[in-house]
Amino acid sequence: MIAIFDIGKTNKKLFVFDEQYNIVWERSCTCEQTVDEDGEPCEDLVQLNDFIFDSLAQVPGDLPVRAINFCAYGASFVYIGKDGKPVAPLYNYLKPFPEDLRAKFYAAHGGEVTFSMLTASPVLGSLNSGMQLYRIKEEQPALFEKIRTALHLPQYLSYLLTGIPCSDITSIGCHTNLWNFSQNHYHEWVYREGIIDKLAPILPSTSVLPTPTIPLSGIGLHDSSAAMIPYFESFREPFLLISTGTWCISMNPFNDSPLTVAELQKDSLCYLSYQGKPVKASRLFAGYEHEQRVQELAARFNVKPAAAMTVAFDAITVQQLRGNPHREPESFSQAYHRLMLDIIEKQVASTQLVLRDTDVKRIFVDGGFGKNQVYMHLLAGAFPDIEVFAASIPQASSIGAALAIHEHWNSRSRPGDIIELKYYK
Repeated sequence: MIAIFDIGKTNKKLFVFDEQYNIVWERSCTCEQTVDEDGEPCEDLVQLNDFIFDSLAQVPGDLPVRAINFCAYGASFVYIGKDGKPVAPLYNYLKPFPEDLRAKFYAAHGGEVTFSMLTASPVLGSLNSGMQLYRIKEEQPALFEKIRTALHLPQYLSYLLTGIPCSDITSIGCHTNLWNFSQNHYHEWVYREGIIDKLAPILPSTSVLPTPTIPLSGIGLHDSSAAMIPYFESFREPFLLISTGTWCISMNPFNDSPLTVAELQKDSLCYLSYQGKPVKASRLFAGYEHEQRVQELAARFNVKPAAAMTVAFDAITVQQLRGNPHREPESFSQAYHRLMLDIIEKQVASTQLVLRDTDVKRIFVDGGFGKNQVYMHLLAGAFPDIEVFAASIPQASSIGAALAIHEHWNSRSRPGDIIELKYYK
């Protein structure tokens, strides 16, 4: 069996899978955040560490765990000191980035447009995780000196068990400002600014390392890249995946055209797959917007926010709202359809950025919106010439992390039927 930690910003989970990729045991928790030295909310590393080791200790003894791997959110570094322990907070990727420091960085390294095109990273401040290291170097030189190794969060989790620091291409290739996509190595600034000295050696995403307690450990993957792996295993025809959560990320592994300036300005970027190949993607903060606006609608119509999950798609309501867009909704259901029409309009614009001029014939939607009837029907209507499916794969990122090291722990062939599809006309 294999144990997989899936570490999100809110929910932390441990799954144990058997060789058929069935979940045979699981544990989860919601960890409270702490604050950094500026009072900004951030991950509590002490709580996170406790969750990792407490959860492993609770795995029943009759489950023969042969390997472990990790998937976690990206754009976040853990800074390890000479004693092997963290020397700084795990800064939040939403922490505001100083404008003067941003201007100084891009002025020194070719300007925002050229730099962004080379690194396939829109200008996102702290969400460009390399900028977090640059900020420490500029604002906290004493702390920068203390840092022996900066590990992206998935690789830090692996390091907790193995004690071996390493870097992984799926984390480096996640809008970090670190990677030159055209030359397929670190960008020149990483060497010029001395950042390279703080980065661990890059190992293949399929690597395994020994641990004192479990025979083998993977090195961890960025969760969005891990979620793609079951689709790579199951489908050969060109497809696009919309991974929905806080962010809705449209990922097209069959689009190899270079990013344009216009695409970058509209929040397009490239990820690197676990095989090291660029995956063109566009991002939309739709899950967050949905959550906030549902709270407002629930308060306005005096219902619980959970009522949104029970709203059935109504084509007549959609037709009425489109015919009279300024009409004030009279019920929660109408208001919710209006909200979803707004979100789908943005979703279509975002997805088109990576869809156009490709041979994609299928769109898969996983995550929360894949279970949302209103979202799925509206999306299918927006792409009448493409087959649109809700893709149900329990814990896609976790299964992807397990598949990445399949041959090291699993004696069976890779499964080809772990994705359930529901077609929407």
